Amino acid sequence: MSSPASGDTGPQDPPGPRAHASAPKTPVPLLVLDVVGLTPRLLDHMPHLKTLAQAGSRAPLGTVLPAVTCAAQSTFLTGTLPAEHGIVGNGWYFRELGDVLLWRQHNGLVAGDKLWDAARRAYPGYTVANICWWYAMGADTDYTVTPRPIYYADGRKEPDCYTRPADLHDELTEKLGTFPLFHFWGPGADLVSSRWIVDATRHILRTRNPDLALCYLPHLDYDLQRFGPDDPRSLRAAAALDTAVAPLLADARAQGRTVVALSEYGITRVSRPVDINRALRRAGLLEVHTQDGMEYLDPMVSRAFAVADHQLAHVYVRRPEDLPRVREVLEELPGVGELLGDEGKKEHGLDHPRSGELVAVAEP
Repeated sequence: MSSPASGDTGPQDPPGPRAHASAPKTPVPLLVLDVVGLTPRLLDHMPHLKTLAQAGSRAPLGTVLPAVTCAAQSTFLTGTLPAEHGIVGNGWYFRELGDVLLWRQHNGLVAGDKLWDAARRAYPGYTVANICWWYAMGADTDYTVTPRPIYYADGRKEPDCYTRPADLHDELTEKLGTFPLFHFWGPGADLVSSRWIVDATRHILRTRNPDLALCYLPHLDYDLQRFGPDDPRSLRAAAALDTAVAPLLADARAQGRTVVALSEYGITRVSRPVDINRALRRAGLLEVHTQDGMEYLDPMVSRAFAVADHQLAHVYVRRPEDLPRVREVLEELPGVGELLGDEGKKEHGLDHPRSGELVAVAEP
């Protein structure tokens, strides 16, 4: 959904053929809010965002498979599917490393033109700020803020963020405090991180005035996953986030900035896990190794294993001759709704070398 640009409140053109208008001489400043987990039903508990929709426009937005942050954001910013941009999940099996890696941060993993590449062709000098959208590091944006812990030599991990330009780090830390990493990830995740991101975005809009500002607001995701979408605590979380974002919306209005609010996915109720790797282990296809009395997946020697993330799992099968057996095991597993091979992956825009040989999709 979006608000109109300042002054853009008159009647809309009627449908039908018309000549293409030339691009305006200067770009309309834009703020894009990624309100993770937002659904139309939750807007009833979010009066500021609901007003935004009523004053501008609102439209349904489908998502990609898998409907997870990294894949969805990459599609928003490239206009292509995972088969083209290569982000097949929040992580995948890096065959060349023999390791499963999630939440990598280098923008070089995302293939293709980004939204700002096209904007700069139309408007040389177009400026972009990315405040906590993913794959921010190494991106060709003018201002960047992204979570990045400090990893000390003794193994400690302390909260912090990465910024570009570098001096923005101390500027934000002095004004807002240290980036609240443990309120952004993990069991302590709560509204504190979204408030910090809102305040950082407001500061960057005031001091840098980028043409495009991308702002990631994760708070709804936390309680919707903790409690379910119908729990009163989740509805209170929606209201709290709406209150927190209200000053940013007011700033955008005062600057004549068009606001687009969108979501990567919605959270639905679930009643059971689908333990794909346990099934593969029982079938003798998955191997583990042990250290200090604990078992760890051994992907380099496993004949088959899954990288599971919400409603989808990439199933990596080392030997082609094992594919029929793996398919048989998973087709018998309760909770698997679809099992995509080469044709199925192509149909869903997931036919990329990073995808598993099979992709399992959970039943609704």
